[in-house]
Amino acid sequence: MLGTVIGELLPITLAIAISPMALISVILMLLSPNARRTGPGFLLGWTVGIAVPLIIFVFFAGLLPAHESSDGPNVTRAIVQFVLAALLLLLAAAQWRRRPKPGADPALPKWMAAIDSFGFGRAFGLGILLSGPRPKNLLVAASAGVTIGGAGMSVSAEAIAMAVFVVCAASTVLIPVIAFAVASDRLRAPLEALHSWLARENVVITTLLLLVIGVLMLGKGIAAL
Repeated sequence: MLGTVIGELLPITLAIAISPMALISVILMLLSPNARRTGPGFLLGWTVGIAVPLIIFVFFAGLLPAHESSDGPNVTRAIVQFVLAALLLLLAAAQWRRRPKPGADPALPKWMAAIDSFGFGRAFGLGILLSGPRPKNLLVAASAGVTIGGAGMSVSAEAIAMAVFVVCAASTVLIPVIAFAVASDRLRAPLEALHSWLARENVVITTLLLLVIGVLMLGKGIAAL
């Protein structure tokens, strides 16, 4: 059962892991004079912002009516997945409508200009704000919570599944922070190039991810019937 649950979780972690705004933020922090403090601070905040909603959703999913038959339809889970899929597809449409006009430079938040002055605390707070309260991340955490909490696993198995989800979802921030700590000089140029690409393609990347994960959740809802 644990292996099956983890297999269902891995694809949807991409919706959180590939978050252009978070990646741009951590890259700017790693290129700042305070990189040794802001990078780990942002990573810790990002991880906490992913883990806390997931734990809450797993708890509430455990309160849903139990599925009586392993072979029959799980209507409750199907309804939840259909609702989450619809909300993600609506988010994808809204994100696409906000794309910049052809030839226009993408607008980035003004607070990014102040990242050079960030310390550990502000980086930690930004990590939480860019992970926990984001609608996309909350919807994905809700889907993961239903998958884990509704599987009828032991507490230890649920803890392992949650740990795998959090590590995979945070991996795209974790890897640059660790790599920069080991080889900061060699990574500076690649990070600058990645930052420019992410800023330019932010809307397209996010829209495609929302579409893919929305369709994936729709398929999970159909499979539960």
